[in-house]
Parts: sequence; C-alpha cells; structure tokens
Amino acid sequence: MKPTQQIERREPLPPPPPSFGPTPGAGEKPRRRHGFNKTSIVLIAVIVVALLVGGLAAGELYARQRADNILTEVAECVTEDGVKISFGVNPPFLWQHITGHYTNISVTTDGNRVQSADGMTAEVTLADVRLQDTGDAKGTIGSLDATLSWKSAGIKDTVAANLPGVGNLVTGVRTDPAAGTVILEAGDNSVSAKPVVTDGDLNLQVLDVTGPLPKDAVQTALNDLTKKLNDNYPLGIHADSVEVTDSGVVGTFSSRDAAIPKEDANPCFARL
Repeated sequence: MKPTQQIERREPLPPPPPSFGPTPGAGEKPRRRHGFNKTSIVLIAVIVVALLVGGLAAGELYARQRADNILTEVAECVTEDGVKISFGVNPPFLWQHITGHYTNISVTTDGNRVQSADGMTAEVTLADVRLQDTGDAKGTIGSLDATLSWKSAGIKDTVAANLPGVGNLVTGVRTDPAAGTVILEAGDNSVSAKPVVTDGDLNLQVLDVTGPLPKDAVQTALNDLTKKLNDNYPLGIHADSVEVTDSGVVGTFSSRDAAIPKEDANPCFARL
C-alpha cells in the first residue's frame, strides 16, 4: 500500500492595492506626473509680468505726485500765486525722478499775480533740469522760457500799490497796440509810456505827460517800479521781447544754464 499522498494547500494571493486613476490599457505605459505643465508656466509668467508692471505704475504715480507737490510749493513761493505743474513723459517719469534729471517741466500760474505784478500770468517751460548738489547750488536748469501776460487792470493796481504818491492818482489803464503804448489815465490827465526791453530789463519809457506832473518825475517813478520787478526775477531770468496787445502787455523772458540756488540764497528752493 502506497503512503497517503498529502496535497499541499497554497494560501491565496492578496488582492492588488486599489488604484486611484484609470488603469493603463494593455501595452500602455503609465503617465508620469509633472510639477508644472506649459499652461501653468505661462500663467505664472503672466502674473509676474503683471506684478512688475503694477509695481512700476505705482512707483511712477508716487514719484509724480511727490515731485508735483515739491515743485508746486517752490513755484508758488517764487511767483506768489497758485500754479499747475506738468512733466514730460520721455523717458518715463520714475526714471527721471530716480536720476534727478528732468527733461521737461511746464508751469502755469493762476493769473492773480507774479510777485509784485498784479494781474500777471506766467507760462514757463523748463528743460534739462538736473538736481545734483554742487556745493554752491542745488543743480542746474539747461533752459527756461517764459511768457508773462500783464493785464491792463493789473498794471493799474500794481502802479497804485507800488507808487503811493503817483499811483493813487491813476484811475485807469488802456493800451494802444498800433502805437505800442500804455496809457495811464488820471482824470483829465494821462501818461503815455512805451514798454521796451533794455539790457535784459523790461522798462516803461515815458513818451508824453498831460497834466501838472513833470515828465522826469513820472519817468523816475516808473523806473523805480520796473527795477523792483526786474530785480526780483530769480534764476537769471531776463526779458527778450515785449508786445502791447488789446488787453495789456505780453513779454517773453528766458534764462540758460541757470544755477538753482541754495535755500540760504533763496528760501523758496529749500524743498528741492
């Protein structure tokens, strides 16, 4: 009798682990997972660019507002009137502000006065402004060009305020563009004066006087007035030309390679 043959029992194999994705088909290799795909990279790049552009725009706005506030304060101090400031945009203003080199600045006053001249409006353009301290100056202005428009009523008020003895007699001012003259009226009396530019100064040359006042006395009084106006212009500004219009007098002024003064020489420039 043959020994009893024992059949070896095998334990069943454990089931395979669960799969959380589609099962690859026969012959198909499993896909590898990547951290970023092309769409993600493009999206990140767009976000980075947007953040950079937004940061530059914010910096540009901040720099422009800060410079506007400073220059407005300086210009209002110099002119003794309200002003509006605008800046050139090439190169971008943020770069101009960082380097301290401003290519173009425009200033327009409100028209109430320019220092002692009532009723005067100033339109000023500055180019190649460099804020670089040199020890005796805060920087330089390559070129400055200004148009000053002086209304007839403003001339009357200025004469009255600055020439107490003579000015109080003036009741009105009118112009004669054809003759290029300004007529100061005092009741039945009058003074006819011609605005002229002499050695960079704007003067009033008396041509005729009707009334009791001597011509020389009137000329001396007007010389004192125009000297006060001319001497107060900063940055080496001088008169180039003058024209009489229906509404008053218009003069063109300029300066080149002007030094920006320190605050001890002119307190108006302390903020620069």
